[in-house]
Amino acid sequence: MAKSSLSFVCQNCGAAYNRWQGKCDSCGEWNTLAEEDVTGATSVPVSIRSKRKGRQFALESLTGKSQDAPRLSSGMAELDRVTGGGFVRGSVLLVGGDPGIGKSTLLTQATSMMARAGHRAVYISGEEAVAQVRLRAERLGLADAPVQLAAETSVEDIVSTLSEGATPRLIVIDSIQTMWTDTVESAPGTVTQVRASAQALIRFAKKSGAAIILVGHVTKDGQIAGPRVVEHMVDAVLSFEGEGSQHFRILRSMKNRFGPTDEIGVFEMTGLGLREVANPSELFLSERDLGSPGTAVFAGIEGTRPVLVELQALVAPTSLGTPRRAVVGWDPSRLSMVLAVLEAHCGVKLSGHDVYLNVAGGLRIQEPAADLAAAAALVSSLVNAPLPADAVYFGEISLSGAIRPVAQTSARLKEAAKLGFGRAVLPESARGEAGGDSGLALNPVGGLTSLVAEIAARGTPRGNRENSPAEKNATPTRFRRQEG
Repeated sequence: MAKSSLSFVCQNCGAAYNRWQGKCDSCGEWNTLAEEDVTGATSVPVSIRSKRKGRQFALESLTGKSQDAPRLSSGMAELDRVTGGGFVRGSVLLVGGDPGIGKSTLLTQATSMMARAGHRAVYISGEEAVAQVRLRAERLGLADAPVQLAAETSVEDIVSTLSEGATPRLIVIDSIQTMWTDTVESAPGTVTQVRASAQALIRFAKKSGAAIILVGHVTKDGQIAGPRVVEHMVDAVLSFEGEGSQHFRILRSMKNRFGPTDEIGVFEMTGLGLREVANPSELFLSERDLGSPGTAVFAGIEGTRPVLVELQALVAPTSLGTPRRAVVGWDPSRLSMVLAVLEAHCGVKLSGHDVYLNVAGGLRIQEPAADLAAAAALVSSLVNAPLPADAVYFGEISLSGAIRPVAQTSARLKEAAKLGFGRAVLPESARGEAGGDSGLALNPVGGLTSLVAEIAARGTPRGNRENSPAEKNATPTRFRRQEG
């Protein structure tokens, strides 16, 4: 019988140590080491483990024919877009998201559609009973789908059951934190159990050719819980995002060995489950408040798809010693950089104002091309000057105030023209890439100063406070009209 030994395992990266220490030397995180029982291979002497000689294998060159991996469509176009065209045989996907965001609903629909198409689809639930999953299927109108369902947490029992009969085309494990294997004596959910269970399921997927989807819990920071080594073990990592107050969800690809990364799929949460949104730009702009100061439409790129979304800004005088800076859906550090450039190069004094920035619809923007749209919305709210309703903005702002070009300019302009926009404010150096076939009136901008001056010239006082100190500071000092 193997002798039990104690080891301290990092809950973030999975590194093991003989004694406890405050900081993990492998990943640099603090207070992540937990004591676990480790048996088996770790207690075998090194002299015994190293006796087996390695076998020789053939080496090949880089030249040669390579075939594309065969894929199986899930029946959901948005899910196929994120995965790169469908599920690859023998691949393992890890899906994470906040509790209640709709992960189980999405996977129930995917397995039901594949089962209706004649493929063997299996749903293994480790958190819910069979009756609970059936109730969800009835609510979604999928109770008649021939999905094979079970509530089990033992990895050995799951592999043994799935090995009988025809090989499943799709297997859903909900969730990997509830699985446990006999080869490890740790409790379910620990780093050792999650890593060993994932490894056993991955080995079965590669051997049988079945596609497996692992559902993973997330931490309070939005990161997938458990050891990060699991994300390296799987073939794709998908993140299911969305706000509880919003009615649509975004499936984002964080890693994909068989397709593009940073691709998104958009779904709308309804009473009958998730509905695919073929044109997300139209959804994000469906509730625009035309003619309001502080709103600008940003033409962005998410993966290979152009997406138009509204940026909302509010600049208000503050009575606090330190003004507030709140942002939702965008990087707070980029907002601070844009505010610093506006004050240093454009004369926009925002040190006495609270600044709020929101990406309408709950979309999270990660590309720096939104700098120009954010700056335009901020100045528009500050000087009370509505931006043109038919204009889109995109461009990266440098620390010198210059507008830098961004990628895929033509795709952004085509998407804006398709939705009925008439003009585009873009970097000066991107004029040649844009061409003249987009049908939009182009307004190239070389520096942020010229754009701020154009918006400030259209500014109007708020109410009758023309002589108030707050309204006097609302117009940038560099562009304030001199009174005779």
